[in-house]
Amino acid sequence: MSHNAILALDIGGSKTHAVRAVDGVIVSESIVGSANVASVGTAEAGRQLDVVIDRLGGSMGIRAVCAGAAGVDTPESVKILYDLLDARLPNAQVRVVHDSQLILAAAGVLDGIAVISGTGSVAWGRSGDASARAGGWGYLLGDEGSGYWVAREAIRRLLARMDDHHPGQQLGQELAADCGLSDAAELLNHFYAQTDRRYWAGRARVVFEMAKAGDPLSAGIVDAAATALAELVLQVGAQLRIAGPVVMAGGLAVNQPMLQRGVRRILAGRGVADVRVLSVDPVRGAVELAQRLSDR
Repeated sequence: MSHNAILALDIGGSKTHAVRAVDGVIVSESIVGSANVASVGTAEAGRQLDVVIDRLGGSMGIRAVCAGAAGVDTPESVKILYDLLDARLPNAQVRVVHDSQLILAAAGVLDGIAVISGTGSVAWGRSGDASARAGGWGYLLGDEGSGYWVAREAIRRLLARMDDHHPGQQLGQELAADCGLSDAAELLNHFYAQTDRRYWAGRARVVFEMAKAGDPLSAGIVDAAATALAELVLQVGAQLRIAGPVVMAGGLAVNQPMLQRGVRRILAGRGVADVRVLSVDPVRGAVELAQRLSDR
Protein backbone atom coordinates (compact mmCIF):
# COMPACT_ATOMS: atom_id res chain seq x y z
CA MET A 1 0.00 0.00 0.00
CA SER A 2 1.47 3.37 -1.07
CA HIS A 3 2.35 5.84 1.66
CA ASN A 4 1.65 8.77 -0.68
CA ALA A 5 -2.10 8.26 -1.02
CA ILE A 6 -4.84 10.86 -0.72
CA LEU A 7 -8.54 10.43 0.02
CA ALA A 8 -11.14 12.60 -1.73
CA LEU A 9 -14.81 12.77 -0.79
CA ASP A 10 -17.84 14.44 -2.36
CA ILE A 11 -20.47 14.28 0.38
CA GLY A 12 -23.99 15.06 -0.77
CA GLY A 13 -27.35 14.83 0.92
CA SER A 14 -28.08 11.39 -0.54
CA LYS A 15 -24.70 9.77 -1.18
CA THR A 16 -20.96 9.95 -0.60
CA HIS A 17 -18.64 9.53 -3.58
CA ALA A 18 -15.09 8.74 -2.47
CA VAL A 19 -11.84 7.91 -4.23
CA ARG A 20 -8.31 6.99 -3.19
CA ALA A 21 -5.56 8.36 -5.41
CA VAL A 22 -1.80 7.95 -5.59
CA ASP A 23 0.24 10.63 -7.37
CA GLY A 24 -2.99 12.03 -8.81
CA VAL A 25 -4.11 8.69 -10.26
CA ILE A 26 -7.32 7.16 -8.87
CA VAL A 27 -6.65 3.61 -7.65
CA SER A 28 -9.98 2.82 -5.96
CA GLU A 29 -13.46 4.29 -5.83
CA SER A 30 -16.65 3.74 -3.84
CA ILE A 31 -20.11 5.20 -3.39
CA VAL A 32 -21.85 4.77 -0.03
CA GLY A 33 -24.70 6.41 1.84
CA SER A 34 -24.59 10.05 2.83
CA ALA A 35 -22.00 11.12 5.42
CA ASN A 36 -23.56 14.57 5.50
CA VAL A 37 -23.94 15.53 9.14
CA ALA A 38 -26.76 18.00 8.39
CA SER A 39 -28.74 15.26 6.61
CA VAL A 40 -28.06 12.10 8.64
CA GLY A 41 -26.54 13.18 11.98
CA THR A 42 -23.07 12.74 13.40
CA ALA A 43 -23.32 9.04 14.31
CA GLU A 44 -24.54 7.92 10.87
CA ALA A 45 -22.04 10.21 9.13
CA GLY A 46 -19.26 8.55 11.10
CA ARG A 47 -20.57 5.10 10.23
CA GLN A 48 -20.61 5.88 6.50
CA LEU A 49 -17.07 7.27 6.70
CA ASP A 50 -15.95 4.04 8.39
CA VAL A 51 -17.53 2.02 5.59
CA VAL A 52 -16.02 4.04 2.75
CA ILE A 53 -12.53 4.25 4.28
CA ASP A 54 -12.56 0.47 4.75
CA ARG A 55 -13.73 -0.09 1.17
CA LEU A 56 -10.91 2.08 -0.14
CA GLY A 57 -8.21 0.15 1.67
CA GLY A 58 -8.17 1.62 5.16
CA SER A 59 -6.38 4.60 6.64
CA MET A 60 -2.81 3.38 6.25
CA GLY A 61 -0.73 5.44 3.86
CA ILE A 62 -3.20 8.31 3.47
CA ARG A 63 -1.31 11.61 3.76
CA ALA A 64 -4.13 14.04 2.96
CA VAL A 65 -7.91 14.06 2.75
CA CYS A 66 -10.26 16.64 1.27
CA ALA A 67 -14.00 16.44 1.83
CA GLY A 68 -16.40 18.66 -0.06
CA ALA A 69 -19.77 18.60 1.68
CA ALA A 70 -23.14 20.22 1.19
CA GLY A 71 -24.29 22.18 4.22
CA VAL A 72 -20.91 22.98 5.79
CA ASP A 73 -21.80 26.65 6.12
CA THR A 74 -20.44 27.52 9.55
CA PRO A 75 -17.17 26.97 11.44
CA GLU A 76 -19.09 24.61 13.75
CA SER A 77 -20.33 22.41 10.91
CA VAL A 78 -16.85 22.32 9.37
CA LYS A 79 -15.35 21.28 12.72
CA ILE A 80 -17.79 18.38 13.20
CA LEU A 81 -16.84 16.82 9.85
CA TYR A 82 -13.16 17.71 10.34
CA ASP A 83 -13.13 15.93 13.70
CA LEU A 84 -14.84 12.84 12.25
CA LEU A 85 -12.17 12.58 9.55
CA ASP A 86 -9.26 13.47 11.81
CA ALA A 87 -10.21 10.71 14.27
CA ARG A 88 -10.24 8.11 11.48
CA LEU A 89 -7.19 9.37 9.56
CA PRO A 90 -4.78 10.46 12.32
CA ASN A 91 -1.73 10.68 10.03
CA ALA A 92 -3.43 12.74 7.32
CA GLN A 93 -3.81 16.45 6.78
CA VAL A 94 -7.55 17.19 6.63
CA ARG A 95 -9.40 19.87 4.68
CA VAL A 96 -13.19 20.37 4.69
CA VAL A 97 -14.81 22.68 2.13
CA HIS A 98 -18.31 23.46 0.87
CA ASP A 99 -19.08 21.13 -2.05
CA SER A 100 -19.41 24.08 -4.43
CA GLN A 101 -15.64 24.61 -4.11
CA LEU A 102 -15.02 21.21 -5.72
CA ILE A 103 -16.51 22.33 -9.02
CA LEU A 104 -13.85 24.83 -10.12
CA ALA A 105 -11.07 22.46 -9.06
CA ALA A 106 -12.71 19.58 -10.97
CA ALA A 107 -12.97 21.77 -14.07
CA GLY A 108 -9.31 22.78 -13.84
CA VAL A 109 -10.30 26.42 -13.30
CA LEU A 110 -8.37 28.41 -10.69
CA ASP A 111 -10.38 31.65 -10.70
CA GLY A 112 -14.02 31.65 -11.77
CA ILE A 113 -17.60 30.97 -10.70
CA ALA A 114 -19.29 27.62 -10.07
CA VAL A 115 -23.07 27.36 -10.13
CA ILE A 116 -24.73 24.17 -8.94
CA SER A 117 -28.28 23.13 -9.76
CA GLY A 118 -29.18 19.73 -8.37
CA THR A 119 -31.66 19.04 -5.61
CA GLY A 120 -30.64 22.49 -4.31
CA SER A 121 -28.76 25.43 -5.85
CA VAL A 122 -25.80 27.64 -4.98
CA ALA A 123 -23.04 29.65 -6.65
CA TRP A 124 -19.46 30.05 -5.41
CA GLY A 125 -16.51 31.81 -6.91
CA ARG A 126 -12.90 32.75 -6.28
CA SER A 127 -10.51 35.34 -7.58
CA GLY A 128 -7.03 35.19 -6.15
CA ASP A 129 -7.35 35.02 -2.37
CA ALA A 130 -10.95 36.28 -2.39
CA SER A 131 -14.04 34.07 -2.52
CA ALA A 132 -17.78 34.73 -2.55
CA ARG A 133 -21.00 32.80 -2.46
CA ALA A 134 -24.67 33.36 -3.34
CA GLY A 135 -27.72 31.22 -2.65
CA GLY A 136 -27.53 27.84 -0.97
CA TRP A 137 -30.14 28.83 1.59
CA GLY A 138 -31.97 25.52 1.46
CA TYR A 139 -35.39 24.53 0.17
CA LEU A 140 -37.47 26.57 2.63
CA LEU A 141 -35.77 29.90 1.98
CA GLY A 142 -34.25 29.61 -1.48
CA ASP A 143 -32.71 27.02 -3.83
CA GLU A 144 -34.22 28.84 -6.81
CA GLY A 145 -33.46 27.12 -10.09
CA SER A 146 -32.90 23.73 -8.44
CA GLY A 147 -34.66 20.49 -9.26
CA TYR A 148 -36.82 20.70 -6.16
CA TRP A 149 -37.67 24.33 -6.90
CA VAL A 150 -38.70 23.53 -10.49
CA ALA A 151 -41.13 20.83 -9.33
CA ARG A 152 -42.51 22.93 -6.48
CA GLU A 153 -42.92 25.92 -8.80
CA ALA A 154 -44.79 23.73 -11.30
CA ILE A 155 -47.26 22.63 -8.63
CA ARG A 156 -47.58 26.18 -7.27
CA ARG A 157 -48.37 27.59 -10.72
CA LEU A 158 -50.77 24.73 -11.47
CA LEU A 159 -52.66 25.36 -8.23
CA ALA A 160 -52.86 29.08 -8.97
CA ARG A 161 -54.35 28.28 -12.40
CA MET A 162 -56.87 25.90 -10.87
CA ASP A 163 -57.95 28.61 -8.42
CA ASP A 164 -58.40 30.92 -11.40
CA HIS A 165 -60.25 28.20 -13.35
CA HIS A 166 -57.48 28.07 -15.97
CA PRO A 167 -55.82 24.71 -15.31
CA GLY A 168 -52.52 23.92 -17.01
CA GLN A 169 -54.01 20.72 -18.31
CA GLN A 170 -51.03 19.14 -20.06
CA LEU A 171 -48.41 19.76 -17.37
CA GLY A 172 -50.83 18.87 -14.58
CA GLN A 173 -51.80 15.56 -16.19
CA GLU A 174 -48.20 14.58 -16.94
CA LEU A 175 -46.95 15.52 -13.49
CA ALA A 176 -49.81 13.69 -11.78
CA ALA A 177 -49.18 10.58 -13.89
CA ASP A 178 -45.46 10.66 -13.07
CA CYS A 179 -46.40 10.70 -9.37
CA GLY A 180 -48.79 7.76 -9.83
CA LEU A 181 -51.86 9.96 -9.38
CA SER A 182 -55.01 9.92 -11.49
CA ASP A 183 -55.75 13.66 -11.44
CA ALA A 184 -53.81 16.92 -11.13
CA ALA A 185 -56.11 17.99 -8.29
CA GLU A 186 -54.40 15.33 -6.13
CA LEU A 187 -51.01 17.05 -6.41
CA LEU A 188 -51.64 19.42 -3.48
CA ASN A 189 -52.16 16.68 -0.89
CA HIS A 190 -49.42 14.56 -2.48
CA PHE A 191 -46.91 17.40 -2.21
CA TYR A 192 -47.43 17.71 1.54
CA ALA A 193 -47.56 13.95 2.08
CA GLN A 194 -44.36 13.27 0.12
CA THR A 195 -41.65 15.23 1.95
CA ASP A 196 -38.52 13.77 0.32
CA ARG A 197 -36.91 16.63 -1.60
CA ARG A 198 -35.08 14.20 -3.88
CA TYR A 199 -38.44 12.75 -4.94
CA TRP A 200 -39.64 16.15 -6.13
CA ALA A 201 -36.30 17.05 -7.69
CA GLY A 202 -36.73 13.92 -9.79
CA ARG A 203 -40.08 15.20 -11.04
CA ALA A 204 -38.42 18.31 -12.54
CA ARG A 205 -37.67 16.13 -15.58
CA VAL A 206 -41.38 16.21 -16.48
CA VAL A 207 -41.38 20.02 -16.61
CA PHE A 208 -38.42 20.02 -19.02
CA GLU A 209 -40.02 17.35 -21.21
CA MET A 210 -43.20 19.43 -21.44
CA ALA A 211 -41.24 22.62 -22.15
CA LYS A 212 -39.48 20.87 -25.03
CA ALA A 213 -42.89 19.81 -26.34
CA GLY A 214 -43.97 23.44 -26.43
CA ASP A 215 -46.06 23.73 -23.25
CA PRO A 216 -45.99 27.46 -22.35
CA LEU A 217 -46.47 26.96 -18.60
CA SER A 218 -43.50 24.59 -18.46
CA ALA A 219 -41.36 26.85 -20.66
CA GLY A 220 -42.05 29.74 -18.29
CA ILE A 221 -40.81 27.68 -15.33
CA VAL A 222 -37.63 26.68 -17.18
CA ASP A 223 -37.00 30.34 -18.06
CA ALA A 224 -37.49 31.31 -14.42
CA ALA A 225 -35.04 28.62 -13.31
CA ALA A 226 -32.42 29.81 -15.81
CA THR A 227 -32.91 33.42 -14.68
CA ALA A 228 -32.50 32.45 -11.02
CA LEU A 229 -29.24 30.56 -11.68
CA ALA A 230 -27.88 33.37 -13.83
CA GLU A 231 -28.64 35.84 -11.03
CA LEU A 232 -26.63 33.73 -8.58
CA VAL A 233 -23.68 33.84 -10.97
CA LEU A 234 -24.00 37.60 -11.44
CA GLN A 235 -24.17 38.18 -7.67
CA VAL A 236 -20.91 36.28 -7.14
CA GLY A 237 -19.34 37.99 -10.14
CA ALA A 238 -20.25 41.41 -8.77
CA GLN A 239 -18.74 40.60 -5.38
CA LEU A 240 -15.47 39.40 -6.93
CA ARG A 241 -15.48 41.79 -9.90
CA ILE A 242 -15.00 38.96 -12.39
CA ALA A 243 -17.05 37.77 -15.38
CA GLY A 244 -16.20 34.09 -15.37
CA PRO A 245 -15.39 31.57 -16.52
CA VAL A 246 -18.60 29.99 -15.24
CA VAL A 247 -18.84 26.24 -14.62
CA MET A 248 -22.31 24.69 -14.34
CA ALA A 249 -22.67 21.52 -12.27
CA GLY A 250 -25.26 19.43 -10.43
CA GLY A 251 -27.69 16.84 -11.74
CA LEU A 252 -30.22 19.26 -13.21
CA ALA A 253 -27.69 21.60 -14.83
CA VAL A 254 -25.63 18.77 -16.33
CA ASN A 255 -28.58 16.77 -17.66
CA GLN A 256 -30.85 19.52 -19.00
CA PRO A 257 -29.44 21.24 -22.12
CA MET A 258 -32.48 23.56 -22.21
CA LEU A 259 -31.47 24.93 -18.80
CA GLN A 260 -27.87 25.32 -19.95
CA ARG A 261 -28.99 27.26 -23.02
CA GLY A 262 -31.20 29.52 -20.92
CA VAL A 263 -28.41 30.35 -18.48
CA ARG A 264 -25.96 30.95 -21.35
CA ARG A 265 -28.40 33.26 -23.13
CA ILE A 266 -29.08 35.38 -20.05
CA LEU A 267 -25.42 35.61 -19.04
CA ALA A 268 -24.34 36.47 -22.58
CA GLY A 269 -26.70 39.43 -22.44
CA ARG A 270 -24.88 40.57 -19.31
CA GLY A 271 -21.38 40.24 -20.74
CA VAL A 272 -20.52 36.76 -19.45
CA ALA A 273 -19.50 34.68 -22.46
CA ASP A 274 -17.46 31.74 -21.08
CA VAL A 275 -19.99 29.30 -19.62
CA ARG A 276 -19.02 25.63 -19.38
CA VAL A 277 -20.71 22.46 -18.12
CA LEU A 278 -18.73 20.20 -15.80
CA SER A 279 -17.86 17.01 -17.67
CA VAL A 280 -16.24 15.03 -14.83
CA ASP A 281 -17.41 13.97 -11.38
CA PRO A 282 -17.05 16.73 -8.73
CA VAL A 283 -15.00 14.34 -6.57
CA ARG A 284 -12.15 15.03 -9.02
CA GLY A 285 -12.04 18.49 -7.49
CA ALA A 286 -11.54 16.95 -4.06
CA VAL A 287 -8.66 14.91 -5.52
CA GLU A 288 -7.04 18.11 -6.79
CA LEU A 289 -7.50 19.95 -3.46
CA ALA A 290 -6.22 16.98 -1.44
CA GLN A 291 -3.21 16.70 -3.73
CA ARG A 292 -2.37 20.38 -3.14
CA LEU A 293 -2.61 19.72 0.61
CA SER A 294 -0.31 16.69 0.31
CA ASP A 295 2.25 18.61 -1.77
CA ARG A 296 2.74 21.35 0.84
